Amino acid sequence: MSEKPPLLPYEWPGSYYIGEEEIEAVTRVLLARSPFRFYGSDLQHTVEQLEAAYRQRLGRAYALAVNSGTAALSIALSAMDVGPGDEVLLPGYLWVSCISAVVRTGAIPRLVDIDDTFFMDPNDLERKITPHSKVVMVVNMSGTTGHIDRVVEIAHAHGLRVLEDTAQANGAAFHGKPLGSFGDMAIFSFQLNKNMTAGEGGMVVCDDPALFDRAVALHDLGYPRNAEGRLVTDRPDCQLWGQGSRMNELSAAMLVAQERKLDTITAAMRRLNHRLYAGLAGIAGMQPRRVLDPAGDSGPFALLIWPDPDTCQRMVAATRAAGVVTGPLGLNNIPMTEWGLHLYYNNVSLTQKRGVNSAGRPWSDPANTFAADYTYTRGALPQADDLFGRTSLLSVPPALTDEACDLLIGLFRQAAADLGL
Repeated sequence: MSEKPPLLPYEWPGSYYIGEEEIEAVTRVLLARSPFRFYGSDLQHTVEQLEAAYRQRLGRAYALAVNSGTAALSIALSAMDVGPGDEVLLPGYLWVSCISAVVRTGAIPRLVDIDDTFFMDPNDLERKITPHSKVVMVVNMSGTTGHIDRVVEIAHAHGLRVLEDTAQANGAAFHGKPLGSFGDMAIFSFQLNKNMTAGEGGMVVCDDPALFDRAVALHDLGYPRNAEGRLVTDRPDCQLWGQGSRMNELSAAMLVAQERKLDTITAAMRRLNHRLYAGLAGIAGMQPRRVLDPAGDSGPFALLIWPDPDTCQRMVAATRAAGVVTGPLGLNNIPMTEWGLHLYYNNVSLTQKRGVNSAGRPWSDPANTFAADYTYTRGALPQADDLFGRTSLLSVPPALTDEACDLLIGLFRQAAADLGL
């Protein structure tokens, strides 16, 4: 007799929508024998189609497809000329790639606290800005957004640029304005865990032609290309060092098909997310994360804030024992303290100020002595530490059914009753 399948599907949203459209698109590129984006015997121009779709979706002047969200972060920061002597302000709820991108430029990461939206706290941002601040990186981790309008206003008032990491909020908006259209630059990721996917892939968007030209050179071999796809080396403003992060035509073909489904994917997660929040609110004093714009949320995760860490741990243990789990390859219904490198203090290379080589840069760089007293260990961000300690996390993939949602809610309520909460 086969085992009963887990209550929670895997947390890979876009993967559930892979179908004939993606197969046909990828097959077309294969049959054309032209998987490289800049030239081929029968180039299908799928990368260009994807970039055009993002320009239209976001209302931005420029879009550049790359091979990962991590590469997109590095390219964007380098395009903005971030380097030694600079600091990038970023929230304590993030992903390791956000920190890595800063460190690899030779600049210093400067941590900013979060509020109960799990987004950067604009008040702490304003307190943390120094003469060395150059860029504010906002991160829509778990698909959340907070006072992004206020953050951008503060940054620009201080002459700082804003980079949006919209990797986990693709297709979301804030009061009708798409996420990814607020900052001076923004990036997206198309890795498997994201709202739409090709397994890997990324996107850089902006409105400034100078930033775009630099990004194009940086994502390639350090130089722009002409209409025939050949490198142009006689432009002094774009003679840089590239990193070979081009997107290929196969990935783009899959993503063109996925982008057409993105609004359907995010709408499904948003509806399920709100259903869970409504059904779970008030159990044992639990409050869902504060959502400023329910209509714009992308909803891939539900963050449940409990009264204290003990209640959080007990509820997770009880509900997991009752069957609120996913398959062995997934990670779901966990305390946020187990959420790994998403929490600033779990990044050991950061807490110990390790560089990309034995020289210890960027912290050992003479241009960065201003950051000698910066600390990254637990305790650096009191609001984030408090929220991480008493919050649990549920992934809300679009494959979750209404029946499963209602069963999950019932199991949470029963667990609270059994625990006497």
